[in-house]
Amino acid sequence: MRLPVVVGMDGSEGSLRALDWAATEAARSRLPLRIVHASLWERYEGLRPGLDDDHPGEQALAEHLVASARDRVRDLRPEVVVVADVQPEDPVAALVRESHKASLVVLGSRGRGRIAGMLLGSVGLSLAGRSHCPVVVVPAVRPGARAEPGRVVVGISDAPAPSAAAVFALAQAAAGHGELVAVRAWRRPAHELLTHPPFPGAPASPQRRRAEEHLEEVLGALTEGDDSGTVVHRSVAQGPAHQVLVEAAEGAELLVVGARRSSGRHGLQLGPVSHAVLHYAPCPVAVVPEAYRS
Repeated sequence: MRLPVVVGMDGSEGSLRALDWAATEAARSRLPLRIVHASLWERYEGLRPGLDDDHPGEQALAEHLVASARDRVRDLRPEVVVVADVQPEDPVAALVRESHKASLVVLGSRGRGRIAGMLLGSVGLSLAGRSHCPVVVVPAVRPGARAEPGRVVVGISDAPAPSAAAVFALAQAAAGHGELVAVRAWRRPAHELLTHPPFPGAPASPQRRRAEEHLEEVLGALTEGDDSGTVVHRSVAQGPAHQVLVEAAEGAELLVVGARRSSGRHGLQLGPVSHAVLHYAPCPVAVVPEAYRS
């Protein structure tokens, strides 16, 4: 059974952009699309004195919202099989449960209410940290350069083998008939910067050489047996990993990072790199659980 693309919908500008992204992804992957609106309306229904009977309740508004979202998808991507569901539940809990039976969960980077002014709201952070499948967070407004179709950027960690994020990124690039940019960040030790500052024409540092060799080893294992013909570019850059990735993602369709499960704690715990790129990346960001395999 092919699992659907699930998109969280709350009627905000960010969720509409996420809906469009999810519909396009479902069409490209030939997957069904499932629209989910979750809120705790049931807790407050009937507790709003002073409203006449003609005033629509929260449930009616929620059903209208998902019906409008379903119609939007049918206009945009009529080939996609789309269903919609309203759930009287906490959004994070609902979407985490949906992630058990989804190929992707997609949501916008900004929600409604008090956290709407933040680049990434609490639902996005919580879901990205607990989901059982990849989560794609779509910016409400796309700044910067125009995206190159099919260009996927992935961060390569210091793990010896290809991560789940790298496998997912290659599959996304192949599905979009695009290219993969594998990025490996490296840092020069602070004491070397003080005692031996770099100068033009200086030989490559041992740290850079090791980063280049490691990147080649990982990509060799990643692309072994791959017959998609996807072009893979290498990028080795000095600097903090989150900064290097954000800069590399300019003009990309998707930036992919990983999330590791910490033993003894509930769900996935986002590290500083994933946390930072979710806030500052100029394109949609996919957070892939390390244990995930499609």
